Formats: sequence, structure tokens, C-alpha cells
Amino acid sequence: MISVENLSKGFGAHILFDNISFKINRRERVGLVGRNGHGKTTLFRILAGLEEPDSGKISVPRNYRIGYVSQDIRFTAATVFEEAVKGLPETDASHHWKAEKVLAGLGFSSADMKRAPSELSGGFQVRLNLTRMLLSDPDLLLLDEPTNYLDITSIRWIRRYLEEWPRELFIITHDRELMDRVVTHVIGIHRQKTRKIAGDTGKYYLQVAQTEAVYERSRINEERRRREIEEFIARFRAKARLAGLVQSRIKTLNRQAARTRLQKFKTLDFSFRSKPFNGKYMASVTDLSFSYEKRRPLIENFNIAIAPKDRICVIGHNGAGKTTLLKLFAGSLLPNSGSISYHPETVTGYFEQTHVRTLVDTRSVEEEILSSAPGIDRQLARNICGAMLFEGDQALKTIGVLSGGEKSRVMLGKLLCTPINLLLLDEPTNHFDMESCDALLSAIDRFDGAVVMVTHNEMFLHALAERLIVFQQDRIQVFEGDYQRFLDAGGWADEDPAERADRGVLAHENENRVTKKGIRRLRSAVIAERSKMVRPLEERIAALEGRIDENEKKLKGLHQRMQTAAETKDGQAIAGIAQAIHVCQRDIDAAFEELVPLSERLEEKRRFYDAKLNALEAMEPFSYS
Repeated sequence: MISVENLSKGFGAHILFDNISFKINRRERVGLVGRNGHGKTTLFRILAGLEEPDSGKISVPRNYRIGYVSQDIRFTAATVFEEAVKGLPETDASHHWKAEKVLAGLGFSSADMKRAPSELSGGFQVRLNLTRMLLSDPDLLLLDEPTNYLDITSIRWIRRYLEEWPRELFIITHDRELMDRVVTHVIGIHRQKTRKIAGDTGKYYLQVAQTEAVYERSRINEERRRREIEEFIARFRAKARLAGLVQSRIKTLNRQAARTRLQKFKTLDFSFRSKPFNGKYMASVTDLSFSYEKRRPLIENFNIAIAPKDRICVIGHNGAGKTTLLKLFAGSLLPNSGSISYHPETVTGYFEQTHVRTLVDTRSVEEEILSSAPGIDRQLARNICGAMLFEGDQALKTIGVLSGGEKSRVMLGKLLCTPINLLLLDEPTNHFDMESCDALLSAIDRFDGAVVMVTHNEMFLHALAERLIVFQQDRIQVFEGDYQRFLDAGGWADEDPAERADRGVLAHENENRVTKKGIRRLRSAVIAERSKMVRPLEERIAALEGRIDENEKKLKGLHQRMQTAAETKDGQAIAGIAQAIHVCQRDIDAAFEELVPLSERLEEKRRFYDAKLNALEAMEPFSYS
């Protein structure tokens, strides 16, 4: 358990949080929410001992270990696998399978594990850093945006990993679906204070809204009552007969402290400007192929037609070719073969994360918006700056001092300068807080043109996708249906079978409540899956236990023979028996070495499938016979 008492932190006149107090109790998994710039990462750094608070204290039990993924990445081992193993605590130093499990879950192939860490891309170096921390088995795990640089299957894996985290967890993420699936509690930093609730982000934001609505109604009523009292005093102050009443009301006013009006926080509130389109298809892609230099083709003989109202999401592993496909659509790359033909009325707007590098550091936000298209007048530029939360003098800030999230908002603002009817978006939610993600989702939903979007955010996929372009198993194909239908049809081919069972139970709970027959069918599927996953482990464990039992009996006989040989002082027999004892003991030790991790895996699998079956039992008001 960790206790935060009266903690305050600010930078100059800017106060992040003031006298905040909360506790993280045993086995709680807590999500930390709040707007960008409100102190979430600073609070984590204080908890990790990397920064000092202005006041207050943090109480931590003796020998309590806090794990925080540092942004300072340093690797010293020769290979990725050896670097990961360094994260294992001393008690698990020989359990190398745990390192393999986490590395594989975060998208490292067997070949990647043998590479030098310095050869990895920046994104995979961040993953390796995360792997070490997950393996270190701390008492409190602090994770600040752990899904950055993760592809969708890795995000689904880490979600499952964190759902089973056995100790305390404190997590910051803009991925609302991940947080809601993982956490038991939410702590929010809001108006320089914290509030903790049991439940998910929806419950937290509802409570905040209700509390502030009650406060505002009370403030308005008190202000009205205060005005009435002041009017009474002014009217009857000179009346001797009412002097007692006037003095009473003056005392009442003096006792009442006027409530201040709550500051209204600005949120992204914008719409993409839409250009009308009258054709049947906006774009046609025919036999499109592309590869970098002499590498294997990322895209081969790909075909698709984009209709005026399409909502197409591009999904797949990192490095599969998603961003490359969007660059081909945008004309930033030319295909090796095939073609992309656009209707003459198609006007494209393209958002890509790496485009923030094209921003000029010495320009102001307003100047950057003005430069994005010819004919943009100053008033329109100012309006767009305001919509992107750069109001007043904020629009005069230079690009060089902006955060990653602020630069992303500038890039979005540049898209608003010209009416478009085809929107190409590559991971637009990176660097955004939850409120900004919600605003972007609403703007995309209202957009009157077609959208092609690369995203790993499953909330966006469920909310928007009507068609999918799927990169999987070195292939690219179009899936005609939404994301849930894709999951129903088999989903991610390389996903762990247990994760698919999890998807089958949790993603279809409402559908499967409909009939007893449907629930029984799903229960049978889970039981079959459990048998498939558990039985090999049980058989191997039984074989190891038999081997240990047999050797222990053999060892007992050898010790008896050794005692007899010692009594008769038979040196030759003693040497032979000692060698046999050594071999027998070595075999027992080897069997135990294999048995321990297998038993742990078996217990994990049993708990997982028991939970799924219990969830199914809860779907209907009767028990299975």
C-alpha cells in the first residue's frame, strides 16, 4: 500500500496539484486521468523518486519496490533476450521463459530476440525497456502511456497481462478501452485536486460532472439569495424599527463566503470542412504493389474502391505497411506497379505523425496555420487556432516550444484550412489526452466525406470502422464488415488461443445472453479450449511428478545401500553408489526445475478459464447440470 498526503507541486505560478491526498491499497489497479499539462507524469515521477514535491509526503512500506519505466534508455547486454532477462528478480533468475513470454507478447520475433538492442528501432527499444520493468516484478508498477509504439495485437496482449497483474498498478493511458478493461479504480487530477472512485472512467467523469453541476446550481442560488439580502439591507437600513433584521442580515452576509465560478475548461471542438462530392467512387486502387529497395513486397496486387461515405480503418502489426499504404494514397510515395486513380472532384487531407517535423520551429502557431493553404485570411487562421486550443496570445507561441500533443493539434488545424472530401489519418490519437480523443472521434464521425484511418485504438475501431484493410500474415486484404465482425470471423491469426476465448466471452456477452442454448454452446467452446490448453500441461506435469517419485524411491534405496557399504567399509561399492546417488539427485533437480514454471502456467490457465466459465454462469439465472 502507498499513501500520498497533502502533496503539492507547481512550476512558478503554474500549480499542478495542491494538497492532494489518496491511497493505493493492496492489489488495486488504478488509472490516472486528467488533461494534458495537469501533472499526471509529474505525479508519477514524484512517486518514482525522480522529482521532489513542493510539500507533502509519500508513505511507502519498508522494502516496497516501485517500478517506473524510465525515458532514459540504456542497454548493456549483447542481445535483446539477454537484456530482457536482466529484468528478472533474483528469485526468478532462471525462469527465462517469462522473458520469452513478455517479449513475444510485445511483438518480438525469435529473430528479434537474438539481435543487439542497438539495432532496434526507437519504438522497439521502448518496448524492450517496458519488458524489463514488467519482468522486474515490482510491488507498484507505474506505467505512463505504455501503449505508445505498440501495435494492436501487442496492446491486446498487454491488456490481458495487466488484467492478471497480482499486485498494485498505477497507469496513465489515453486508450480509454484499455484503461476501463484493466483498472479497479480511477484517480483524476481535476482543478488541482484529486478524486478517487471505484469503477471505470465513465463512472469517474459522470461523478465529476454531477458534482460540478450541483456546485454551480448551489452557487447560482446563493448569489440570488445574496442579492436579495443586499437589496433588503439597502432598502431598510434607515428604518429604526427594522434595525434588528438589517443587522441580522449583515451578519448572515459576513458569514457566507461567496463561491467562485468554476473555470470552464476549453476542449477541442471542431469540424472538418467538407467539400461536396457527386461521383460514385472517390478513388480506385488497381493491382497496387510496393516494396522498399529489394525487400519483400509490403503491398502486392492490392485492389479497393473508396466510396464517398466510406469509413475504412487500416489495421495490422507495426512495420506491416499501414503507413506506407496511406503515403501511397496521399501521393507521398509512388507505387512499384499498379495505379491509384482519383475522381477529379476528390480533395484529400492527410494527417501523419511524422509530418510534425515539417513544422517550422521559428514560426508561431498562427503563422503555421496561415502558411498551410493560399488565400487563408487572418481571421480564419485565428478561428482555427482557437478551435485547436490556441486562444489569444497562445496563438503567438512558437512551434519550437510546443509539446508533442500541441504540435499534433497544429497539424490537425492545418487540415481545417481547406474543404476536403477524403480524409487520410495515420494514428491521429498519439499524444492526445482522453478529452481530445473524444473530440477527434466526434469530428470524424460528423465529417461528410470518406475516411481512411490507420489506428490501433480499439475504441475508434468499434465506433467508426465499416470496412477494414487488414495487414496480416504477410498479406493485405479488404474485410467487408466492421471490427466486431472481423473479430467474430477469426480476428488476429497469431493471437494466443486464450485471448480468443477471452474475446469470445467478453465481446459477446450481450449477444450470448439471449438464449440458454447460445450460452451453453459458448460454454462448451470454452471447455473445449480449456481442455486443449490445459491437458498437455497436466500430462507433462504428471510425467515429471512420476519421474520425481520414481527417483526418490530409487534414491532411498541407494542411501540404504550406502549405509550398508559404509558399515562393511566396501570402498569400491561406496564409490559406485555415490555416483548413482549423484545421477539420481541431478535427475530429480532437473525435473523440479521444469515442474515449477509448468505448474505456475497451469494455475494461470486454470484461473483464466474458471473466470470465463464463471462469467458464463452469471449470464443466466440457473446452474448448469
